[in-house]
Amino acid sequence: MQLTPPGSACSIQIGLGLTAAPAGSARATYLAVTDIEEARRELAERGVTVSDIRRKSPVDDWTGGWQSGADPQRRDYASVASFADPDGNTWVLQEIGYHIPTATGGEP
Repeated sequence: MQLTPPGSACSIQIGLGLTAAPAGSARATYLAVTDIEEARRELAERGVTVSDIRRKSPVDDWTGGWQSGADPQRRDYASVASFADPDGNTWVLQEIGYHIPTATGGEP
C-alpha cells in the first residue's frame, strides 16, 4: 500500500515483501506535519501512544536540549513528538509550515 498525504511530493509504502529489513528496525522516520498539536491529538484519539510534544531549546543556537510543549513561535523544525508502530518502528512527527488558523478556518 502506498500512502501519499494530500499535496505531498512524498509517499510512504507499507506492506509485506518491500524490504529485507526485520520488522521494527526502522528508527526515527520523520513525518512532517503542519500542525503538531492536531497531528498528536488525532493519533492519540485513534489509540496510538504518542509522546508529549517537545521543542528544541534554544531553537536559534540548538545544543541538544528540549523543553515541554510546541515552540511558542511555531518555527519550522522546532517541535516534535514521537511514537512507535505495532512492529516497533519509531516515528517522529516534526512541525513544518504551521499557519495560524483564522476565525473562518482558512489561511491568514
